[in-house]
Amino acid sequence: MTPTTDELSITGIECFAHHGVFDHERRDGQRFVIDLTLGLDTRLAAETDDLNNTVDYGTLVAQVKTAVETDPVDLVETLADRVARVCLSGRRVEWVQVTVHKPEAPIEAPFNDVALSIRRDAKEHP
Repeated sequence: MTPTTDELSITGIECFAHHGVFDHERRDGQRFVIDLTLGLDTRLAAETDDLNNTVDYGTLVAQVKTAVETDPVDLVETLADRVARVCLSGRRVEWVQVTVHKPEAPIEAPFNDVALSIRRDAKEHP
């Protein structure tokens, strides 16, 4: 497969989950916001106008929300990798960039956001 520069972005996916290292994070939960950018070849979808030839982003968002909102973990790094694996499970996705925002992170200072971005390639995660 020839790598492509086509990108599909889905930003601001809001989830409520119980991730974190502190007891109150696990008990009370908090908001997480997920941004995705998927690398894929959209030419066949454009030619055929057929959803089967691209990524169904409605289904993908539902899968990502489920992955974020279940099975709590300590680290946003673990969560980001989990989301990347969900995205790469689609046969058309060549690479993904995932950003996990934790805007209510337990930090003892004024701040706007905590965000971790990772990029994973399908070749590395078959």
